[in-house]
Amino acid sequence: MSIDASGPNAEQIEFWNGDVARSWARNQQAMDALLAPISQVAIERSAVSAADKVLDIGCGCGSTSLAMVERGAAVTGIDISDPMLGIARSQAEQQNLEADFILADALTYSFDPDFSLLFSRFGVMFFADPVAAFQNLSTGMSGDGRVCLVCWRPFLENDWFVVPMSAASKFLPPTEPVDPRAPGPFAFSDKDYVAGILEAAGYKNIEIDPVDEILSIGDSNDIEQAIDFYVKVGPLARVIAELEEPIRTDALNAVREVLQPHMTDQGLRLKSACWLVEAKR
Repeated sequence: MSIDASGPNAEQIEFWNGDVARSWARNQQAMDALLAPISQVAIERSAVSAADKVLDIGCGCGSTSLAMVERGAAVTGIDISDPMLGIARSQAEQQNLEADFILADALTYSFDPDFSLLFSRFGVMFFADPVAAFQNLSTGMSGDGRVCLVCWRPFLENDWFVVPMSAASKFLPPTEPVDPRAPGPFAFSDKDYVAGILEAAGYKNIEIDPVDEILSIGDSNDIEQAIDFYVKVGPLARVIAELEEPIRTDALNAVREVLQPHMTDQGLRLKSACWLVEAKR
């Protein structure tokens, strides 16, 4: 099964079906462990129950979808990444849990108005046209439907991004400034911008609250676990992969040096900063 890289989100579809998606799929367990504290907060705040039919937007490898199934909800996960949905389906089978997973673009997919909860953990910041996407998503909501999603606050508030990237940046070539609202991890970092998107898309009772959680990478004081994670997944992985030796080794040594003070017996521990967004149809 595949998805055609066309339409407004063509660039994102191509990106999330390439090497990055395959790397995320291979490192699914480490990523799920990293994001577990945020997932727990979001699922608790969503008040998901056996009475709910849930659409998990940008469900990725399916951990949040299956966590909500375990609470009795009927869950459909939607994502544009075939490699990651392959992991989601495999995880559901291994855990003997029933969930539907749709390989499709939530910006353009034709939904039936079935869902009482639209949920997302870091899956809504990649739309080429976020207002149109949330308008389309609203067509899948039942009359009393609600929204619960999490997105990253600004880059500089997220130590787990900033600390290693600041060390590696000294070894990177100059880059052109990018549009902070272009599709990407931090596109929804401005809470007023997020509220404006939801208002323009027809949502009401919008509440946006900060969530601060300490994230852990690895499970011991072995810093190489953290280094291995960063070179395989996330923004640092992409920039490190573009460096040639010996600059790559120098950059990783600089990252090791700044991470070392944050190592504990429970792994690398650094602060994260998110918005938890709730709304009604």
